[in-house]
Amino acid sequence: MKSIYLDHAASTPVHPEVAEAMLKVMTEQYGNASSVHRFGRIAKRVVNGARDIIAAQLNCRPEEIVFTSGGTESDNLALFGIASAYKDKGKHIITTAIEHHAVLHTCEELEKQGFKVTYLPVDRFGQVNPEHVREAIADDTILISVMYANNEVGTIQPIREIGEIAREHGIPFHVDAVQALGSIDISLSDLPVDLMSFSAHKINGPQGVGALYIRRKLLIHPLLHGGLQEKKRRAGTENMAGVTGFAKAMEIAKARLGDKIASDRKLRETFIRSLEQHVGKERFVINGHPTDHLEHIVNVSFPETNTETLLMNLDMEGIAAASGSACTSGSLELSHVLEAMKLPEELLNSAVRFSFGLGNTTEDMEYTAQKVETILQRLRNRS
Repeated sequence: MKSIYLDHAASTPVHPEVAEAMLKVMTEQYGNASSVHRFGRIAKRVVNGARDIIAAQLNCRPEEIVFTSGGTESDNLALFGIASAYKDKGKHIITTAIEHHAVLHTCEELEKQGFKVTYLPVDRFGQVNPEHVREAIADDTILISVMYANNEVGTIQPIREIGEIAREHGIPFHVDAVQALGSIDISLSDLPVDLMSFSAHKINGPQGVGALYIRRKLLIHPLLHGGLQEKKRRAGTENMAGVTGFAKAMEIAKARLGDKIASDRKLRETFIRSLEQHVGKERFVINGHPTDHLEHIVNVSFPETNTETLLMNLDMEGIAAASGSACTSGSLELSHVLEAMKLPEELLNSAVRFSFGLGNTTEDMEYTAQKVETILQRLRNRS
């Protein structure tokens, strides 16, 4: 049985060059970057070298990059850090209904602490209207947080337009770019963004390491306390091997961005064409924006079945896909993203996310489409 991994939006395979760079650090370097002896100084150079590389790829200053344990911590540091630093100026935050739970659950916790959060709606394609952001701004608004591209349907948000509105009003603007990194060219010196979250394992880097870009001179309070690492913004011994792997993954992603976009587009087109051929155009619906989307994410609803049944059958065929839904006690909850898009119930209940990247081929996409048809036919025969 073939084994096909189509869940790259959740996590990606580590690139061989990344693993090689990490192994060299793990086997040769073991000092603590906070130590003053020679081993500590070497470790410090490793960490700062990785920071320099990442900053160069993102077109920002090295001191504006804070290393974290991943996207979730980066989102939490941005939201809690700004809320704490600016609470005397106001307690209103603007975000969207389709954010990752790392943002939404943080906002819910802030609401318990007395903050007010406005959750902006999206259209049927999952896109935010910048004018809705403008209309939501109040005198006590201290933060706007909007993701760059959605992790479930791939829709890209009008970040530049929203950032310009935030700048007009002097409000810090946070962008969760975890899913966008490696698929969109990001130049932080050109974007009206004050904070941006990243994670290495979405770009063929290691799990458990990420970063938060914090624009120079922006006041933010730390989330973790203990040491003075990361210029007092994130306590804890640095993950030397992790940041080295992140830096190598960033270098590769930046150098091969054009090739990746072209490859992902070809895989996407092959998959959709194969679905049309084997399943039939009238038997599936693609969710998300028709043009403003990440090429490597295809969210598809198959109204004649349901998400859980299709995912289980795909898994038995050796194909790993996903739903964007939360899993609770072994059952799937409806996707908050698709609900916010106000999709009909039959599309909500049958959506599957296919996401691809390093290691996938057009043959994989054709094979997957064929297996989807086989599964649907088998389910029809049972009913």
